[in-house]
Amino acid sequence: MATRTAAERRVEAKQAFDAYIAQCPSRKLLDRLSDKWVTLVLNALSGGPLRYGDLTRIIAGVSQKMLTQTVRGLERDGLVTRTVTPSVPVRVDYELTPLGESLLPLMAAIKSWAETHIGDVETARERYDATPSSG
Repeated sequence: MATRTAAERRVEAKQAFDAYIAQCPSRKLLDRLSDKWVTLVLNALSGGPLRYGDLTRIIAGVSQKMLTQTVRGLERDGLVTRTVTPSVPVRVDYELTPLGESLLPLMAAIKSWAETHIGDVETARERYDATPSSG
């Protein structure tokens, strides 16, 4: 077995997490982060912990099933913590972890960009759809 230099090991490690490689595990994370509900949940939690019901009120249109799947996935990925307080009814709070907080500048920028440029995108879509060769 050939001995590898430290530089060779660093190159191999970098290649192991190259999202352009089909087997790269970071692709699963990119898939999660590109979900609209993930973006909205992370942004909603930017102001501090929220109860499940608060999240449903803030994020219009999210179904109970999708919100539950989203927060569970974020919890599994270490981006959100879930705290259960025994009471009647049971209180469940969600809060960003430090890892989740590190994503906030990116997620806030994506949300802001979408809100700012949706008019431009809709205009481009209309122009594209009106072109006979676009279908």
